[in-house]
Amino acid sequence: MIATQLSRIGIVLAALLALSACGNTIRGMGQDTANAVDATQDAGNRVAGAAE
Repeated sequence: MIATQLSRIGIVLAALLALSACGNTIRGMGQDTANAVDATQDAGNRVAGAAE
């Protein structure tokens, strides 16, 4: 009985750990995407300035 409860607790803790790792990955991807958008806009502004 106790072993079953401990294994369930272990499974829940492992799932929470995996989900937190996924959250960090998704947050990092969002930051990378925002940086790429900013860099693209900056490049576009520089091209537009050079064409004037």
